[in-house]
Order: sequence, then structure tokens, then C-alpha cells
Amino acid sequence: MTRIKVHTKAPTFFRDCRSFILAVFVAILLLYALWSFTETAWTNLSVSAIFSNAITDHCTSQPQSLNRTHDPPEPTFYDDPELCYTLDKPIDNWDDKRKSWLKLHPSFADNVQDRILLLTGSQPSPCKSPIGDHLLLRGFKNKADYCRIHGYDIFYSNACFDPKLCNVWAKVAVIRASMVAHPEAEWIWWMDSDAIITDMDFKIPLQRYKEHNLVVPGWPNLVYEKKSWVAVNTGSFLMRNCEWSLEFLDVWASMSPRSPDYKYWSETLMSTLSDKVIPGADEQSSLVYLLLREKKKWGDMIYLENQYYLHGYWVEIVGRLNNIIKKYLDTEAKVPVLRRRVAEVVSESLDGVWERYLRDAGGFGNSGWRRPFITHFTGCQPCTGKHDPAYKGNACWVAMEKALNFADNQVLRRYGFMHPELGNGSSVFPVPFDFPADEKEELV
Repeated sequence: MTRIKVHTKAPTFFRDCRSFILAVFVAILLLYALWSFTETAWTNLSVSAIFSNAITDHCTSQPQSLNRTHDPPEPTFYDDPELCYTLDKPIDNWDDKRKSWLKLHPSFADNVQDRILLLTGSQPSPCKSPIGDHLLLRGFKNKADYCRIHGYDIFYSNACFDPKLCNVWAKVAVIRASMVAHPEAEWIWWMDSDAIITDMDFKIPLQRYKEHNLVVPGWPNLVYEKKSWVAVNTGSFLMRNCEWSLEFLDVWASMSPRSPDYKYWSETLMSTLSDKVIPGADEQSSLVYLLLREKKKWGDMIYLENQYYLHGYWVEIVGRLNNIIKKYLDTEAKVPVLRRRVAEVVSESLDGVWERYLRDAGGFGNSGWRRPFITHFTGCQPCTGKHDPAYKGNACWVAMEKALNFADNQVLRRYGFMHPELGNGSSVFPVPFDFPADEKEELV
């Protein structure tokens, strides 16, 4: 039988060919390396920088970091001497102006749809209440913590941008100026100083509002059927940075004390809204009126949010905080990934995991145990101390302390500490490893 010979060595021609190809390949690599080194030296860039850039450009999908030192010489709307930050003069073609600015600043154009600027503030003078300035400071810390965790910017105003708007209307002037000062921000989020973020992990579902320009907590039946002045709450709302919003702010402010028709609007609101007993045209009542009387013009672009606590009434919330803590700790004790330590800068990585275990937490009402996003201390007046007479004694201050410590524990946990009691913000304890697997009773 003829045997088939199996060659264990390649013929000489093929060996020589492979050697030649290998030599050419090595030569190309050497030439490329030499060219890269020369190019690097020529441009005064380090090899590590080029390597880092290559990784950034080709091995990740992360957007470029914001370049805060780049401002090209091409003229923008800022070079227009007619530009006005106040409510005195409209800005024409704001959408085009903002678009042109973003084109000149491409690092800010990336992910612009998700960029939020949080605004808050208080009066220019010191608080009359002995505890007022302390509570304002802690309230600002609460908002600053949230913004740091989620990568948002924040501006605190304690100045009256309009001398006639140094009351509840002050927010309108601040929002107007902030839109001009921050063209890189798609959303302006106003929060009153007495509103506290009590779920530091929750992120506003901006995708839900892609067809809207104003997002305010509210209830359609209270607006259009009851005509109630509390049908919406302007203590926490979002406004898109666009032409529509600038026009709306002008119309809104035309009902404020800066308008010669303020007395007329005060009387009109009192006669139109069913339950308004406090005289004067305030910003919240005025918004309800615009929804009622000019729904076709404004209503379609205004989203009345009531699916989560963009505004939550503190009286309905604070008494539930201890039970909410227990429910979250019980969940963590059963799920190791939820109690894994992570750096604060990547703490958002657990948000999706948490959502899977919050499906049975119920809604955001009294029957659920999900953390309320915003707890608003309406009627407490922490700075003046003149709270609503319906709130007895120091009920407001005790409740604010609990809500602040409830939120602060979510932040301190990232630093390895927690407050053992919601009523005492002065003491903390170091969180044991793998907490709360065997330690949850300490906070119940």
C-alpha cells in the first residue's frame, strides 16, 4: 500500500517567503515607531500622552471632558452690547444664539440634553431665626452633595436680581439670568431653600420631558376642575433653556410686583382661584392662571409631574422615614451587590441594580416605601422663623433635622460613616465592612 508522506517541514521556497514577509513586517513596525517618536518630539507631546489619547479615542465610548479653558475669539451673543441678563429686554433668536455658542464649544455640546444647572437661594440679609442660617447652610449642602454625585452644576443666589422681585418672585429673575450665563445647560432646575433632596440616588427622568419645556409638580384635575392655587408647586421645577422659556418668563413676570398691573392681577387671581385666601399675585397662583386661561399657548409644553416626588409635602413624609430606612437596610442585607463599597464618583453604577429591588416598593405615596425624591417644608419659613400656625412648637425644625440627616446618611455612607439617629446630626459612627448584613439593627 502506498503511504502518504506527511511533510514536517515547509519547502525552502515557502520558508524563505515567510521569513521575507516577517522581516518586512518588523521593518514596518520599526519605521512606524520611529515616525511616532519623531512626531511626538516635534509636537512636544509625551509618549504617555499619545498613548493615553489613543486609549481615550479608540478604546472607550466616553465623551470628551469639558474644556473650560477654551473660548475661541469668534464673536458670540456675549459680544452684543444689547444683550440683557434681566427681564427688561427680550432676546431674539435665543435658540440659534445658543446653538452657535455650543458649536464653538464642542466639548459642552456633547450630552447637552442631559445637562442640568440647579438654582437655589435665600434672602440677602441674615436670618432672624437663631437656627435659620444653620438650616439654610445644611439645605445648600444637601443640594451641593446631590449635584456632585450626579455631575450637575449649582448656583446659589442671595442677591435680588430685580429690586421689585425680592420675594417669592425672585426665582424668575435668577432663572432668566442663569439661562444667559449658562448656554451649556439644557435644563434649569429651581429649588426653594426649604426643599430637601431625600433620595440622593434618584435621577430626574429627562427623557420623559423631551417634548416639553417646563416640568412642574402638579395635578390636572386640581388645575382644570378645582381651579386650586395649590394645583402646582413652584418650590421645585425644571425649565428648558430655550426661546419658549424666555418668552414664558416675560409673560409670567408681567403678573409680578414689577408690573404696573400687579394690583389687577392680585384681584383677578383672588376671584379666579377657588381656594386662594392670601392676597397678592404670587408666582404659583400666576402659573395656575396661565394654565387655565392660556392653555393652548402654554399648556402643551408644560408637563405636570405627579409620578414621583418632584415636590413632596413634608407632613406626609417625615413620619415614614424610619420605616423607609428599615426597608432599604433589609433589602441590602439580602443582596450583597447593594452593600458593596464603591468610590463616590461611580456610585451611580448601582442605580440600575437598586431599581430591580424597588419594584415592590410601591409608588411614591403613603403606601410605598421608596425614598421620596424631594421633601418640601412648605409653610415652615426656617429663615424668618414665622412658620404656619398649624405647625405646633418646633415641629418644623425637628422634622427638617430628620430629613436632612436621612439624606446625609446616604452621602456619608460613601465616606464610611453614618448618623446613628435621624434626630442627631452631630454624631456619626464608622460603618462596618459588609454593613448592613449583620448590623442593620443599629439604625432601626
